[in-house]
Amino acid sequence: MTVLGMGLVFSLLALLWVLLTLVLKLDKEEVEEVSGIEATDEAEAIAAVADDAVGAQTPESHTVHGMAADLVSAIAIAVMKHKMILRGEAAPMMRTAWPGTQPSRWASAGRVRQTNTWTPRGK
Repeated sequence: MTVLGMGLVFSLLALLWVLLTLVLKLDKEEVEEVSGIEATDEAEAIAAVADDAVGAQTPESHTVHGMAADLVSAIAIAVMKHKMILRGEAAPMMRTAWPGTQPSRWASAGRVRQTNTWTPRGK
């Protein structure tokens, strides 16, 4: 049954591949050759129309308290990055005990296991 299902899936994939290849061959558009001068003239005409469009004017740059918005965002990112670096460096200041003065978790777990006495279940 599995072989039949896999064969059906792959045969349908092959059929779709053939159909798509056929559609691509039949649906090609004719290519018109355009000289460089005609293309330049058409591009200039399109640019002239686009310059007069409503949204084509350059907007004024945004400011925050007289500074450019890009500069303010760059400063904000630099400050946040600096805070993250300081947090990583603050670990020694935030410790409650100096490293090496307390046993490690691994050693503590081993000692607890060694000191607990084994008692069989049910007693």
